[in-house]
Amino acid sequence: MAPVSGRFRGRMQQVLAVLVALTALTACGTAGSGHNGQAGQPMAMGQQHAAEANPDLDPGTSLGGAAAPDFRLTNQFGQQVSLSAFRGKVVILAFTDSECTTVCPLTTMSMVEAKQLLGRAGQNVQLLGIDANPDATAVSDVMAYSRSHAMVNQWDFLTGSPAQLHAVWKAYHIYVQIQSGQVDHTPALFVINQRGQEEKVYLTTMAYASVGQSAQILANEVSGLLPGHPRLASERSLSYISGISPKTQITLPADGSGSVTLGPGKPRLVVFFATWLTETSDLRAELLALNGYAQDARRSGLPAVTAVDEAVIEPGTAAVRSYLAGLGQPLQYPVGLDETGRLADGYGVQDQPWLVLVSSSGKILWSHDGWLTLPALEATVASRS
Repeated sequence: MAPVSGRFRGRMQQVLAVLVALTALTACGTAGSGHNGQAGQPMAMGQQHAAEANPDLDPGTSLGGAAAPDFRLTNQFGQQVSLSAFRGKVVILAFTDSECTTVCPLTTMSMVEAKQLLGRAGQNVQLLGIDANPDATAVSDVMAYSRSHAMVNQWDFLTGSPAQLHAVWKAYHIYVQIQSGQVDHTPALFVINQRGQEEKVYLTTMAYASVGQSAQILANEVSGLLPGHPRLASERSLSYISGISPKTQITLPADGSGSVTLGPGKPRLVVFFATWLTETSDLRAELLALNGYAQDARRSGLPAVTAVDEAVIEPGTAAVRSYLAGLGQPLQYPVGLDETGRLADGYGVQDQPWLVLVSSSGKILWSHDGWLTLPALEATVASRS
């Protein structure tokens, strides 16, 4: 999926407004929503205000209890799955590009963390994804995404024929279009109650540090729909979390032992990545190719390279360390772990991989979406330094 620009955010809000308006029309005369008639677990007033004031959070929009359109699609195991089969459970439903490297992994992680926050009560919650990539709709595509994000047995990721998918997108008012070879779609996530009624819709923003906050908002809503309104395993502030810019020195844990320091003092090439990029690129080859850059940088005086794994959207730091240990060759440059997402936000990361050239004063001189060949990378860094 393409990076979420301000223009696209505006379009998403327009789509959401239409979605809510249409759903409101169909909701007339329906029964009250939520467990025992309650729509969601009320947040503390301070938390509610913090969420509403946080530009990186969507506190959700009520859909009034309209009946969620049913569908019958195929999951990552090739099995037929319908929404109505999960009646009696709360469903968290997301529209996900099966080859997405931008906002979808953030949405997926927020779904998983929301269910985890509910503890044992999470067994009464079903996670569903519906493919929103018109060019990658095979069962193998949704399995590849599920496998790379450690989601194979944590959800049903559904696909179908183009006609079937278009029908579901239309029923849920989801915008899907390919522009300049990239998929644009509404990053919408729905909460559907045990009676098959739509409670709320949320939009995911391109902010790494707010993934856990989004999960808490989701979990809070789902808790209010479950018997006994289970308490969340943990809670955090929903106030805005600022990014850490290149002008600020920060020390990150390293992939093995020790630490990695970033910040002003010397120019640097920072490469952001995540291990699930194995689905869309030859990640091993790309990381090892950076050894060549590291060697040439030492010889020719180019800015040194530091890689940063976006650990906040990984299955866990153990998975990162295991992957890097299995490369077969050592990396000749440091790799830090961004466990909060604040570094990615502060460096303006909009995709994975994301390359950033920073001056000695901490000014971003150049950024790039995607991998480059070694000659192209060195020529570009040399010309921008």
